[in-house]
Amino acid sequence: MEPAPSILPPPPEEAAYQAFLANLDYLARADVARIDAAYAFAARAHASQKRMSGEPYITHPLAVAGAIVEWRMDADAICAALLHDVLEDTGATKQELAERFGKEVAELVDGLSKLDKMEFASYQEAQAENFRKMLMAMARDLRVILIKLADRRHNLRTMSAMRADKRARIARETLEIYAPIALRLGLNKLYREMQDICFRLIHPHRAEVLGKALKAARGNRRQLLTQILDAIKGKLDSASINAEVFGREKSLYSIFRKMKDKHLSFSQVLDIYGFRVVVDSVPTCYLALGALHSLYKPVPGKFKDYVALPKANGYQSLHTALIGPFGTPVEVQIRTREMHNVAQDGVAAHWLYKDSEESGASLQIKTHNWLQSLLDMQGSDSAEFFENVKIDLFPDEVYVFTPKGKIMAMPAGATVIDFAYAVHTDVGHHCSAVRINHEPASLRSVLRNGDLVEIITSPQATPRAAWLNYVKTGRARSKIRYFLRTVQNEASARLGERLLRQELLSLGVVPVSVPTNAWEQLVKSGGHKSMDDIYSEIGLGKRLPSVVARRLLAREDLTPGNPGHRTLAIHGTEGMAIQLARCCQPIPGDPVIGSIRKGAGLVIHTQDCPVIVKSRAAEPQKWLNVEWEPEEGKLFEVRIKLEVKNSRGVLARVAAAIAEAGSNIEHVSMDADPERLSTVLHFTIQVAHRNHLAAVMRVIRQIPDVSRIARERGEG
Repeated sequence: MEPAPSILPPPPEEAAYQAFLANLDYLARADVARIDAAYAFAARAHASQKRMSGEPYITHPLAVAGAIVEWRMDADAICAALLHDVLEDTGATKQELAERFGKEVAELVDGLSKLDKMEFASYQEAQAENFRKMLMAMARDLRVILIKLADRRHNLRTMSAMRADKRARIARETLEIYAPIALRLGLNKLYREMQDICFRLIHPHRAEVLGKALKAARGNRRQLLTQILDAIKGKLDSASINAEVFGREKSLYSIFRKMKDKHLSFSQVLDIYGFRVVVDSVPTCYLALGALHSLYKPVPGKFKDYVALPKANGYQSLHTALIGPFGTPVEVQIRTREMHNVAQDGVAAHWLYKDSEESGASLQIKTHNWLQSLLDMQGSDSAEFFENVKIDLFPDEVYVFTPKGKIMAMPAGATVIDFAYAVHTDVGHHCSAVRINHEPASLRSVLRNGDLVEIITSPQATPRAAWLNYVKTGRARSKIRYFLRTVQNEASARLGERLLRQELLSLGVVPVSVPTNAWEQLVKSGGHKSMDDIYSEIGLGKRLPSVVARRLLAREDLTPGNPGHRTLAIHGTEGMAIQLARCCQPIPGDPVIGSIRKGAGLVIHTQDCPVIVKSRAAEPQKWLNVEWEPEEGKLFEVRIKLEVKNSRGVLARVAAAIAEAGSNIEHVSMDADPERLSTVLHFTIQVAHRNHLAAVMRVIRQIPDVSRIARERGEG
């Protein structure tokens, strides 16, 4: 009698695949057949590949697809998850995928593939360009980022075979980019898991110590936790509120961050007890809040209503802080079941809970709006785009109102300029003043919750480079930089043309008499596309007009006229190419002189500016006589210094006098000294010309408390 043949167990990946298929019961049979074909294709494509752990490579795409199935996503997304590495790691092409599995699957896989075929100067540049590609694909189809996040999570979970330095680099990149994206999309479970894994990869020893301490603390806290939990349940039951109540556990990484950022001890962080109350409807949320406030005293100023004002990622809950038994701080979140689903799974709730009308629609709209704002940053290069998006990924928010009552969510720390660009690009470009809560305010004012913000625009107003020092959002930063680059090139070209024309005239040559072929030869010899490129270089100080004129005329023997005898007429409103020096702040009516500085264009100073005395004496050939041409409607900044008596209301009286004289206040500071009887006030005000400044100073002198007034010069 022959022995029975031994039955070998199936390979681990085959067993995992059978378990995976068992979870596809929510899909049609035809969709399951497509997924089966995608798995077979991926298995063949990756057949010769192993992971660093030694496992067959197919186990990775299978695990990623498993996460997509957990979110109950469609067949195209599951196929794309199974195939997400075939373009990158095998000989398969996008065209082949489109023919076998459809155009949609091919587009998803392409959006997930890195730009391996391109050459980049550095890892950072490659990372930035790959990130740009992924976000653009994500803007077209949200499933791209969900597959990418599932891919990143599985890679983090299976990194034990990787070098420690590489593990730490990938973990830091995840904390910097992918975890914030998960949070921005409302995927809180995924966000917390990514953070904890990355914490263990970057700081394994700290994570181990903190984990042991947390485990020990759980036992010590159990009695008080149970007491508070029972009290909350009892109070809600007595108020006839049907609710599910459970404790809220802090993650390892959140404990670590609180200890580090707020300089707290482990026991101080763990002393706060967190609970979550899940109820049936929105009105019941507020009834539950009232019941809990009658159970324990609320902490003033700690109540937040994210139900009426949801976060940008769709998160909704009522947050309150209470003083529990023995003075124990208790934090409670109150939400409906739909809100809880969105709070846990974010945009994935759209697929997970299709039966609920509330969970998906508004969050999908918010996500779409955010993705559109990313598309608006496309004017910048990859590295700049990367930085702008990173800024945008930390959305601690403040809620402000437009004059029409519309609520706008802005990142914490956002300024008036950020708000203006959030309303519309043109509003940002022409923002000249602002009223916050009906009061005039500075453009650099940081917005606070509940502010009513009214932007005042002017056709003459344009973005300033200084705005980049205090704007918070990537959108505003991107729009300002693009405008400045464009305007600077245009303005520099106009200035360069004027300077070259003036140089030619000083050589006794009328510009129109120069032969066309001479202009063409000049452009060709410099490798430029047009004369505008040469004009721009002259305007930016990169080329001297005298050298360009000689080359144009091909007469090296010509001696250019003395720059001191040539006068250039300016308005002071030409834009980026002509800058008014900050040290002396020239205004129309002041005798002025200009110098072309490399990369900065023509810089205008007053002739008596103390900052330029040495430079004028040492290099007189670099200076150009300049005069003002009249132009209506433009205001110029100038600094004045006042000495006033220390009396009540003097600042208000001075400000009123400045406004009465038709001037705006841009900035004010003071040198306060309580020991003295007087105070020095420094104002930066806007005036049209020198006579306007004189009129303003005349009005201020009439205030009895003003003992001295002067225009400020020098460095400022």
